[in-house]
Amino acid sequence: MKKRLMLVMAALLMASHSAHAINARYRQLLERSGCTQMSEMQGCDIHKSKAENAKAGFVKKVPAEGVDPAASANASPYAGTWTAVGPDGGTVAEIQIDARNRVKVNGKSVKARRGDGGLTFKQGFITYFIQGDRRLKGEDYWVDSDAKTRGPINAR
Repeated sequence: MKKRLMLVMAALLMASHSAHAINARYRQLLERSGCTQMSEMQGCDIHKSKAENAKAGFVKKVPAEGVDPAASANASPYAGTWTAVGPDGGTVAEIQIDARNRVKVNGKSVKARRGDGGLTFKQGFITYFIQGDRRLKGEDYWVDSDAKTRGPINAR
């Protein structure tokens, strides 16, 4: 009986040990502090500001003194006009994104969300993803879940 109980307990412990994803509060602390998960493990304090962590040598980009943080947030990597290109080279959609990450696809406003290192939005069966790190090329794409097609999104 004891062996069976121990076996059940061990199985429950193994099953309950799941990978922990980053939660919203922790993500918010990381963004506010300028830390990454890696830099936090090296000593970056998520409870301090970006400026304080920059003085400690953990943050590379720091807003200038006296500059409104909301103004620096207006420098969105997504802002601009984008073209979704189909497999045959034709235009699938014209995408406009303003500095506040408000998105219009073919002139119609759509809801967008930031996550996974980029901006994701959907119109109909087509899901669009624009990478936030502009150094990465070829990472902007669209996927049509109905027609099972995919293509690149190019900045104009």
